[in-house]
Amino acid sequence: MSQIKSLTDQIVAFRDARDWKQFHNAKDLALSLTLEAAEVLELYQWKTGPAIDAVATAQRQDLSDELADVLYYTLLMAHDAGIDLQSALQDKLRRNEEKYPVDKARGSSKKYTEL
Repeated sequence: MSQIKSLTDQIVAFRDARDWKQFHNAKDLALSLTLEAAEVLELYQWKTGPAIDAVATAQRQDLSDELADVLYYTLLMAHDAGIDLQSALQDKLRRNEEKYPVDKARGSSKKYTEL
């Protein structure tokens, strides 16, 4: 069993034990995912220079918790939508390799349409 499947099974069991599926429609899961991602961003708000890098150490537990929340909702959304995230990520990486060939994209922040 893959790690992703194992984590997803744990998340679904957690949710189902609390009878929360009734609240987990696609829109609300997407909203929750966005809110949790915003909480990651909030940790970096108003920081510049070295303070940006310091978040990963000074607020490590907060960052860890927020990233875990993002993963929670990502895995739950994928499960409910019937998406195999491992395959989806592998497919997306293949497509990105085509869009961003190393010889054109290395060291560049340009969008693939600008390479």
